[in-house]
Amino acid sequence: MSEGLHLSLAQVSPIPLAAQIHCAPGEVLALVGPSGSGKSTLLRSIAGLYRPNSGQISCSGEVWYDSEQGINMPTAARRVGMVFQNFALFPHLSALENIAEAMLDYPKAERIERARSWLDRVHLAGLEKRLPRQLSGGQQQRVAVARALAREPKALLLDEPFSAVDRSTRESLYHELAELRQELNMPVILVTHDLDEATLLADRMSILNVGKTLQTDSPDQLLAAPKSAEVAKLMGMRNVFAGRVVRHEASHTVIAWGEHELRVRQREDFIIGTEIRWAMPTAGVLLMPSRSRESETLDNEIPVRIVTMLALGEQYRVTLKVGADRVTMNVPRHIAQRYALAEDQQLSVRLRGETVHLMPIEA
Repeated sequence: MSEGLHLSLAQVSPIPLAAQIHCAPGEVLALVGPSGSGKSTLLRSIAGLYRPNSGQISCSGEVWYDSEQGINMPTAARRVGMVFQNFALFPHLSALENIAEAMLDYPKAERIERARSWLDRVHLAGLEKRLPRQLSGGQQQRVAVARALAREPKALLLDEPFSAVDRSTRESLYHELAELRQELNMPVILVTHDLDEATLLADRMSILNVGKTLQTDSPDQLLAAPKSAEVAKLMGMRNVFAGRVVRHEASHTVIAWGEHELRVRQREDFIIGTEIRWAMPTAGVLLMPSRSRESETLDNEIPVRIVTMLALGEQYRVTLKVGADRVTMNVPRHIAQRYALAEDQQLSVRLRGETVHLMPIEA
């Protein structure tokens, strides 16, 4: 059995599960999906707080759960470190005592010394005697992380760990977790609904919906090549449409999209005439003149009408009408001003065919 954390679970009810994940030592794997997708259920199953109907869970070569063999190791024996969004600190214990509580198998003097060391590592030296109510949200979460790691766990489980703190504190915690993970040689499972957070912190992401793992890959690969329209939409991609493969040419494939034909990266694995879904990032829609030698590029000039313009800081999110579809692009504020963009304006945009990804239609 290979190192790291392995999980394969299946059940129909009460919570549907059809999930498989693997997280290597030192890797951060983010579980991402909408509410009710099964993220927290998988985390609780790993920790031994929930017993699924069937499957296996193992970590570092040790079997924690196996329905066929009747193995279900108790939570205390699994040695997992868990960090919750509500901190879950003991309110009557100081920061130092909260951390020391995770090391009851050490003599008291050694527990205290190790707890001080962990407080120092999470930048809380000098706050040993403070109770949780005397600490800020960010400080409480640092204590919770230190307590989880003080157990010397075989896996670290993070359940929406940053959702209860403000943005500036969250970014500080991101940085500190990135520092800590350099010395952690254990699987780290992060549950989050925040795609930006997952992209920033995770080596790989597992996209879940209704208890099923749809695709697991690096953040870049998931955005560049989602396996289905469902994955694309769960990744926050706004430009997902229906189309049909028209023909394959020497260097590219042509697809039909409404009244338009688009040149895209060559995909001869799709048979001519096949109905497809295709996705394109907002960065694939450009408000600029066509490149020179256009015939040698995969640029596709499309007439559009601006439907809405939403100001988001230094850029606008612009919705464009193309036939019956709506296309989204992001335009820097100074570019929008240069082109004097306005709602109901008609113009042409470039769709970069090299950013278009073709997907089969789900059954």
